[in-house]
Amino acid sequence: QLQLVESGGGLVQPGGSLRLSCVASGSAFNFYTMGWFRQAPGKERGGISCISLSGSNTNYADSVGGRFTISRDNAENTVYLQMKNLQPGDTAVYYCAARLHWDDATCLRPEYKFWGQGTPVTVSS
Repeated sequence: QLQLVESGGGLVQPGGSLRLSCVASGSAFNFYTMGWFRQAPGKERGGISCISLSGSNTNYADSVGGRFTISRDNAENTVYLQMKNLQPGDTAVYYCAARLHWDDATCLRPEYKFWGQGTPVTVSS
């Protein structure tokens, strides 16, 4: 079993930045593809970004490309999501997730085995 705990969410003004963290425990972190997802009120959970086991491959949703950056530190069992130029449309609960295989064609789909509890991000003036 893999436990995931997100942190770093909060209230930010439009144009601001946040960095989300997700710390994993309970299993070998470097065996897992990691993804970030978000769910806004009344909407389905959607994929934002994903990163391969070594971090050498990444994928992004079109809606966040160029503004968000995913990275991982396998020594620290942590995956990050750096978010810049945040807009009100980015308001959502953000979740990290883990699965055992990398496939950049599918890694933005919510087909993950392990999920964190989420951290809320609110973008508002």
